[in-house]
Amino acid sequence: MKECFDFLLEIDQLKKVIRRTYISDGSRHENTAEHSWHVAMMAMPLWERYEHKEEVDLFKSIKMLLLHDIVEIDAGDTYAFDEEGYKDKIQREKLAADRLYGLLPKGIKDDYRKTWEEYEEAQSPEATFAHIIDHIQPLMLNIATSGVSWKEHGIRSQQVLKRNEWIQELSPSIYRQIQAWVDTGKDNGWLKP
Repeated sequence: MKECFDFLLEIDQLKKVIRRTYISDGSRHENTAEHSWHVAMMAMPLWERYEHKEEVDLFKSIKMLLLHDIVEIDAGDTYAFDEEGYKDKIQREKLAADRLYGLLPKGIKDDYRKTWEEYEEAQSPEATFAHIIDHIQPLMLNIATSGVSWKEHGIRSQQVLKRNEWIQELSPSIYRQIQAWVDTGKDNGWLKP
């Protein structure tokens, strides 16, 4: 039991990992714990309208969404458009996964690590759905904050569309929303053309 509590106390550190995305009122950046909670919540109603919901075990996707960013305690958050940060992201996150999931008892450790790896591989229906949710949450918050994070980083509309183009085939309805957000961002000057 002590190992479980050690892990649970350690993951409280996720509240200190600051992301580039702002919370919806634009008053401050969100932290990764808030992000994890938000994407897990988003998965529930969006699963109800997801074109492939019958293929997705919702609980498993939510589990992935809650577990996948725990590695940021050690590895830090890598901004979606940070090409330099992506060069060693996999290595940093694997080391973090070794340490953080390693705090748990063997059976739980193996399950959580396997769940994290499945998310990272993005091949299963659950991982694919979880990735969709993880990708659209910052877009939604950028729209809510008049694109403040996009403007701070000089993001172009084509960068956002390219990063999310794979969603079009899996969920045309979600992709239409992405396109609408990008159009709003362009029309308002929040995204560069």
